[in-house]
Amino acid sequence: MIKKEDRRRHSGHGSTIIWLTGLSGSGKSTVANNLEKKLFERGVRVYVLDGDNIRTGLNNDLGFSPQDREENIRRIGEVAKLFVDAGIIVITAFISPYKKDRDLVRKGVDQNEFIEVFVKCSLEECERRDAKGLYKKVKQGLVKSFTGIDDVYEEPDNPEIILETDKIEVAAGVKKVLTYLEDKGYV
Repeated sequence: MIKKEDRRRHSGHGSTIIWLTGLSGSGKSTVANNLEKKLFERGVRVYVLDGDNIRTGLNNDLGFSPQDREENIRRIGEVAKLFVDAGIIVITAFISPYKKDRDLVRKGVDQNEFIEVFVKCSLEECERRDAKGLYKKVKQGLVKSFTGIDDVYEEPDNPEIILETDKIEVAAGVKKVLTYLEDKGYV
């Protein structure tokens, strides 16, 4: 049987979940995609899971009720765990508003296989960015139970990394994550 350690040795680097959490518009996907590119250029086996490739397939049967959000994160956590077992660094970019759901994913993997990155950005800046027009739809009453407006977002208590994306450039945030990965021996 091929073990996780064998896969890591074959890959030439560690494997872990880099879990980006934050409000809609905070920059999670931007950071995730730029980080993926930098790691890939270094020869690291890496993959991004986000709403585009999860909500349209695996989780297309889920809505946005608290129960569906919980199940969404549970499924993402299980898929991410498989990537870690395969010797791959997996980057997830999801609002993941509830601490208990993020903690459940963390508990599902070995110690040091979950790196929580809080993509911290003021609500005002997220609303200003509004790349998908969601905040505008909320103000028009077209979207209900929107995280950060009329539904809760629970900030991480002790994330491994905090990226204040309303205060730093994307490149600086990516560099901060890369430095963490280097310092901890993942890459």
